[in-house]
Amino acid sequence: MPAITRLESGPRMSQAVIHNGVVYLAGQVGTPGASVGEQTRSALAEVDRLLALAGTDKTRILAAQVWLADVAAVAEMNAVWDAWVPQGHTPARATGESKLVAPEYLVEVIVTAALP
Repeated sequence: MPAITRLESGPRMSQAVIHNGVVYLAGQVGTPGASVGEQTRSALAEVDRLLALAGTDKTRILAAQVWLADVAAVAEMNAVWDAWVPQGHTPARATGESKLVAPEYLVEVIVTAALP
């Protein structure tokens, strides 16, 4: 049976779980109080960091979910996303509006990626 590896585990959750060649990231949020664009940038920087820690990178992302506190901010989030995501390696992605865990958070990014 393939092993399960948990990275940056705490009492409630792990920031990443690796199983059977797939990396599952917890939802990543940006710096509270910043704009949607700034929060998206910092959340994606955390995605990059966690994928590197797991031994992979954003060219291997299979799927992404982006949750916005207000879907009217999708263009601002997309501008940052489009500059970050490697063309030719864009994942399947869903974007929706949701009340996030705290009002100061405006965006949350959830990613699943393959190991090399």
